[in-house]
Amino acid sequence: MDTLTRMRAFIDVVEAEGFSAAARKIGRSKALLSKYVRELEDELGALLLNRTTRQFSMTEAGHTYYRRASEIVREVDSLADAVRESSGDVRGRIKLSAPRTFADAPIGQSLIDFAKQHPDIVLDIHLDDRFVDLVEEGFDLAVRISRLENSSLIARRLAPFSVRLCASPELIVKHGKPTRAQDLARIPCIVDTNGRGLNNWQFKGDGNDTVSVSVSGPIEVNSPMAARAAAVSGLGFTILPDFIAAPDLESGRLVAALDDRILSGAGIFAVYPHRRYLPAKVRVFVDFLVQWFKTRENA
Repeated sequence: MDTLTRMRAFIDVVEAEGFSAAARKIGRSKALLSKYVRELEDELGALLLNRTTRQFSMTEAGHTYYRRASEIVREVDSLADAVRESSGDVRGRIKLSAPRTFADAPIGQSLIDFAKQHPDIVLDIHLDDRFVDLVEEGFDLAVRISRLENSSLIARRLAPFSVRLCASPELIVKHGKPTRAQDLARIPCIVDTNGRGLNNWQFKGDGNDTVSVSVSGPIEVNSPMAARAAAVSGLGFTILPDFIAAPDLESGRLVAALDDRILSGAGIFAVYPHRRYLPAKVRVFVDFLVQWFKTRENA
């Protein structure tokens, strides 16, 4: 059995966090995966995994080997993709990280549409609102909704993105509509804890400055969909992605405020690591998303 096969088995076990889970995911037996990893350890002369009946963890050598092995396997796969692309054959698996917000909203249809159009590419979608480490955790790319900071990642803008400050008409009748950001400090607010500012909401000031307002209220939740439902129910003001707030704003269930004070510059981006060979499957996927959003924007 070649080293690359053993290496892939080790990576599968680490990423699935166990032999049984890896066996189920890739359709091989637990015994076979255990055999491959044991042979790899014998070949290296080092223990890579700590195995007990209740716990699973990597040794220090395992962490080091996993990082480098993941890079090597990605390079091998990317080279194979480049060869396949030259013959018009693009296939494989894309490990994608995306926020739950993206997948749950109407724009999540872009992922389904891609899968329908490219049946030879498997989308392995991991929904997580945190910013994953693409290289460390073995992702091909991520969809991120944010203002991009300086990083070592390559980013392609898919679409503009903005947020809306909104509340139900009933809450506005009760507490009044804020005319400046500081008014929110005395009005109940619903905090989506996925936001980097948490309870400190930022707005444009009178000049080029930024105003930070400390808010509080009856609910703090790590879900914009739950925050939206709470706002519709009249529990407080909340900040929502525009694509989530839009239907309720159009129907009148929510009312927007302080639109002229909302910070701009955010977007929806596809981000991926710098690599010598960008896998053809990743390029095809990103190109598809760019065109999907462009078509939607022009509709």
